[in-house]
Amino acid sequence: MSRVLPLGFCVFAITSGEFVAAGLLPVVAGDLAVSPGVAGLIVTAYALGMIIGGPILTALVARTDRQHVLLGLLAVALVGNIASAVASTFSMLLGARFVSGLVTSTFFAHALVIAVEHGPPDRAATTVSRLTLGMNLAMVVGAPAGTVLGGLGGWRVTYALIAAGCAVGFLWIALRVPRQPVQRRGSALTELWALRDPRVVRALATTAVANCGALMVFVFLGPFLGRVAGVAGDQLPAVILTFGLGGVAGNLIGGRLFDRHGRGYQVAALTTLAFVLVLFWVAVAVPWVGLVMTGVLGAASFSVIPGMQATVMAAAAKAPTLSLAVNASGYQVAAFSAGIVGGAIVDSATGPRPLPVVGAILTLAGLALYVTGAAARATTQEASRADGHARPPRPGA
Repeated sequence: MSRVLPLGFCVFAITSGEFVAAGLLPVVAGDLAVSPGVAGLIVTAYALGMIIGGPILTALVARTDRQHVLLGLLAVALVGNIASAVASTFSMLLGARFVSGLVTSTFFAHALVIAVEHGPPDRAATTVSRLTLGMNLAMVVGAPAGTVLGGLGGWRVTYALIAAGCAVGFLWIALRVPRQPVQRRGSALTELWALRDPRVVRALATTAVANCGALMVFVFLGPFLGRVAGVAGDQLPAVILTFGLGGVAGNLIGGRLFDRHGRGYQVAALTTLAFVLVLFWVAVAVPWVGLVMTGVLGAASFSVIPGMQATVMAAAAKAPTLSLAVNASGYQVAAFSAGIVGGAIVDSATGPRPLPVVGAILTLAGLALYVTGAAARATTQEASRADGHARPPRPGA
């Protein structure tokens, strides 16, 4: 527990910078004189950093002392958020968000491995849930609080406070997480080569496509609710809080149900998410119904994530730490695409109204990928079993 608390706090501080963007888009757009759709590129830049940084950095530091890795990653996050707070142009802000995103996947992967290795062996899942609570709090507390602060003192204050959180986390890790040398075989190229398996590629593609639609709606909740449902800017923090609370519930429930029912649950969860997106599109015009549906959408969105994470980790069993970082990067491919596609829709002649419908279509595309991937895995397993029966092991093998 002594290690989980500072690690969880750092996860909270770093990932708050990711989730808070949804509430800051209107003020960033107004302050830097860009459209709301273009402002959404700060999400795309952060996601691109995670996509690139996750697998590459995790592989490069695989044989480095873990405390040094965590401190180095926190230092980069600190610099990136300070640069975000002082950025004078939109281009500078995009660059700063890219730098901040570079370290997020790798930090989470290493923090998770450290927490599990030093926790009770029979309570690994509990340890993981405690650490990931930091990410949940980033959405439930960090994002709404950052939105309020952005509206009161400007978006720069929000990023400055996130930087302060990274500084506190740096000192906490230095004092409470001891040096942990790691002996690993192979090079960074060997680590990355372990992910060449087509099953891993399919799992990552499913994560990217299936999550894109819901993320697109979340990123542009401000413009969507403002122009479609007439939600005022000062009500946006409550809306994001509702989405986040739904997300916490969906994450916990989704993990348990996937453990019990596996692929069948995942198919049902993705189907439900597509249905909820359409229902959200229909019901959002009524304010109180729209607020309730925002919470339902948060629950449905996060209910699919545990199963996708488990699928990626199972497919990349030869590189478990790297697979965690790559899974996060796969999720950020969805965020990257959501920022571009959603921004184009928001700035189009139709406005943000079609966002949930397009999101539902993307979710169904992800469902199709998942189903075909599951069928391919089943075929491979049956072929392996048949091959094993046909060719018994050699004597002495």
